[in-house]
Amino acid sequence: MTSDDPDYGSYRERQSRISRERSATGREIGPLPKVKNRRRRNKCAKSLQRYCETYRKETFRLKWSADHLRVIEKLETAILHGGLFAMAMPRGTGKTSLVEAAAEWAILYGHRRFIVLIGATEGAAVEMLDSIKLEIETNELLLADFPEACYPVARLEGINNRANGQTLGGERTRISWTAKEIVFPTVKGSKASGARIRVAGITGRVRGMKAKDADGRTIRPDFVIPDDPQTDESARMPDQTAARARLIAGAVLGLAGPGVKISGVMPCTVIEPDDLAEQMLDRERHPEWNGQRTKLVYRWPDNEDLWEQYAKIRADGMREGDKGSAGTEFYRENREEMDRGAEVAWPERFNPDELSAIQHAFNHKLANPRTFAAEFQNEPLANVDQTSGVQLAAADVFAKVSNLPRLTVPRNCDRLTAFADVGADLIWWMVCAWDARFGGSIVAYGVFPEQRRDYFAKSDPRPGYRDLPEFEGLSQDAAVFKALGIVEELVLGRPFLQEESNAEMRVDRWLIDANWGESTDAVYDFCRRSRRAALIMPSHGKFIGATAAPMSAWRRAPNQRHGWHWVMTAHSAGRGRHLVVDVNHWKTFAAERMKTPDGAAGCLRVHAPAEAQDHRLFADHLSSEYPVVAGVESGRKVGEWKLRPNRDNDWWDCLVGCCVGASLGGLQWSASVGGLPSPEGEATIRARPAAAKKKRPGLAERYRQKTGRG
Repeated sequence: MTSDDPDYGSYRERQSRISRERSATGREIGPLPKVKNRRRRNKCAKSLQRYCETYRKETFRLKWSADHLRVIEKLETAILHGGLFAMAMPRGTGKTSLVEAAAEWAILYGHRRFIVLIGATEGAAVEMLDSIKLEIETNELLLADFPEACYPVARLEGINNRANGQTLGGERTRISWTAKEIVFPTVKGSKASGARIRVAGITGRVRGMKAKDADGRTIRPDFVIPDDPQTDESARMPDQTAARARLIAGAVLGLAGPGVKISGVMPCTVIEPDDLAEQMLDRERHPEWNGQRTKLVYRWPDNEDLWEQYAKIRADGMREGDKGSAGTEFYRENREEMDRGAEVAWPERFNPDELSAIQHAFNHKLANPRTFAAEFQNEPLANVDQTSGVQLAAADVFAKVSNLPRLTVPRNCDRLTAFADVGADLIWWMVCAWDARFGGSIVAYGVFPEQRRDYFAKSDPRPGYRDLPEFEGLSQDAAVFKALGIVEELVLGRPFLQEESNAEMRVDRWLIDANWGESTDAVYDFCRRSRRAALIMPSHGKFIGATAAPMSAWRRAPNQRHGWHWVMTAHSAGRGRHLVVDVNHWKTFAAERMKTPDGAAGCLRVHAPAEAQDHRLFADHLSSEYPVVAGVESGRKVGEWKLRPNRDNDWWDCLVGCCVGASLGGLQWSASVGGLPSPEGEATIRARPAAAKKKRPGLAERYRQKTGRG
């Protein structure tokens, strides 16, 4: 038959029809199998725990710990009722597997329609998606009880190109099964119909995710899972931590679209102090994430000596090649005494060659204490090679809250100092009371104007002082001058009452930050013209790093008074007296005061809050900077303080200034009082005792020296 044959056209049409029919037959996967055990399926509809025990029993073989059950309850609540939940669990506890199972459960039962998996990198998120895909493809129980979701996937037989044309009952399933997204088959009556799971790296393209449903409607994510959203590198870098925190607060929590709150869970591990995980777990700083931190060991055994013997016996045996069996035998013989007092989170967690969970935990601790502290206890040790050991965390501040009310001076304190930090919109201030051992209490702190919120940023004042009616039309300098006058009355214009005696005390010295270039002259002008000018002095903080000459090596001018890491100039051209301060030293000193235990010399505390969260912003200010040790090679080690990105530090500056004011007023710190042993110039420094004054020779002695005569 040739193309000229009149029957050729009909032949060609017939062959095309046969080909289309064969192709359609190959794409058609019907009929859909029936649900094998609907009762089993329905029993798990509202219980994630039962779903895991029924359909994921190969993954979750061991008995649940109490921590597991609490986490499962939180996951259920977030999926069924909404909300955010951050959880830190020890490595190997199955937190990622739990979250993967929760995502399956949420999709298969129709609790959620669009889930986004976000990893520290896109590759990490893809690994989670691959695990979920494998479960949907190969889990026989899921195939039996959820055929509408799993059977079309099984019919792909691992050939993802088949998804494009797949039909069920002649209707396209619209299934998608790619490396970065899965779209469940569109099947009438299926609660998972058209539901999807998509992946992204946290620093990748997260913002603005959306998709089209089978009926043409636009859908947006309704559940997000940022799984361990930091890397080891980013955890050590405050700028990267801040960037990822901004992405979570903005792009991630905004995935649901304008005016809609997204729900989600964040499995994480604390790697470094104040890293992204620790910030998100902090209910004071991020109460919206409802953070929960769990550990492998909640209490170590009482008998430390036996465990030290165990460590030596085990190490000796392993060096001889016994793989730790000698240590295990020692533990077996002394187990009752060695277990006494121990409390572990998951008693069933130990290896076949171990006898208990506490032995398992101790072996991990012996292998690498730093890794164990971070990955198994979620309590990372500070990096002693990078920090001076005096960095503050918000918890350090909350631990120093006293029972004395605001404006009350402790009975053993006999002097008050104050500091004000001047900004374009706000003036932050603080008053501290001091005892003879350079300890005491922060008796008051505040901001002018007072803000309408307990927690706020200086970049968003509501209001700033220039927004007030009485400041209308004033220049910046005039506004600063007027604002300082109002703060003066808050600081110097009222008495503070001493504990028990109710004796009135007033501030002895008020330093004002004059480093803000736009209004330095206004600060100087205010300090000169105030009716309390004798008590007030402008102050300039100076960063003196390890490579710079310390203040003790500065040339001394006749009009200067050199003190303990500060220099006061009595007068200067056009400005008058002022103070220059080595801020690296004094920040370290202030941090030491906040970290000194109660009862020890130099302990500094904070007045009691009026309400439960009154000190939350204050604690964030005091923990806004961290010290990095520099100058190790040269021998002049200095803790150089760095500001964490996107943090305000104004009350921290105020505390530092109050310490300097006490020193300026004659208060001294010495080894005999507090005992900080490291030499001057290091991150932690002691004060040198004041030099004894030389006795001026008498008239006769001066005559003898001049003439050489007796």
